[in-house]
Amino acid sequence: MAGIALIRGLALSVLIGTMPAHADVAEAVRDVILPAYDDLARTTGSLAAAAQQDCSATHLREPFQQTWDVWARIDFLRLGPVETNGRALAISFWPDPKSSGRRAQQALIDAGAPTINDPVAFSDLSVALRGLSGLERLIYLSDITGADDVLCRLRRATATDLAAMATEIRAEWAAYGALLVQPGSDGNSTFLSAGEARQALYTQLVTGLEHLADTRLGRPLGTFAKPRPERAEAIAALRSLRNVALSLQGMQDLATALLPDTPETQAAFARALRLAEGLDDPVLAGVAEPSGRLKVEILQQAVDTAQETLATEIGGALGLSVGFNAKDGD
Repeated sequence: MAGIALIRGLALSVLIGTMPAHADVAEAVRDVILPAYDDLARTTGSLAAAAQQDCSATHLREPFQQTWDVWARIDFLRLGPVETNGRALAISFWPDPKSSGRRAQQALIDAGAPTINDPVAFSDLSVALRGLSGLERLIYLSDITGADDVLCRLRRATATDLAAMATEIRAEWAAYGALLVQPGSDGNSTFLSAGEARQALYTQLVTGLEHLADTRLGRPLGTFAKPRPERAEAIAALRSLRNVALSLQGMQDLATALLPDTPETQAAFARALRLAEGLDDPVLAGVAEPSGRLKVEILQQAVDTAQETLATEIGGALGLSVGFNAKDGD
């Protein structure tokens, strides 16, 4: 399978390299999307290998953080193979307001974890207990309880499952990427025109920025009367703000590939990134007091401005509007 995936990847690289038209989409696939999924497959593979060597919590923290760094840069892209079989949710199930992931993990442990040693059966378990969110609870302090050997094996199974998903996503993106860069070709009913391909990527950017402002920042902000810092993402791993900054970087990379000459969009992204990187509040706990809340609100406004600017400059130049996205209706 690895050989087939490599051949497909090389074939797509050759195809993209020789495409004279629709270079914006081709460059986005070649220079941003495929390398990101390459990195995800590599880092999840390293995480799984580390778990095989030593599945203790402390041993896995560094490769876990490296893996989430890569995922945070591409997690806004809910398009193609990453959506198959709920993979995106299985990689990172958040928000989880009902703690369904923790409850599912605890139930699995209490039942003796019968599927831990069966990768196929494990992949059929609830998306809420799998992936990075599941590993965070197992690697950092949480209220998950169980025998050390069971917890250790569950970390190993979760890391192995995560690596398998990342490998499948990258292999399948070879074919899906060809659909994007060859819209309207024989047998391509997914994208019938170059405009549809551009529309798909543009929609990911707009909805990604919306999710960042409304959910990653909006959930912990809550209201002025009732801030909710406990609702921030990945608090145990101290990644709430880091995920915001990395997601902004990933979206800026894709926007640049889609349409490079966009000075206003680039400036808007740069301002949002400066604010995120200059905010000394890893888990957004500052929203609980006025001065800290104001800083997060200013960052949220900068993200909103980046979205509005992107819609005007890139959407206007390409004649695009926001289409249906997998997050619609959530």
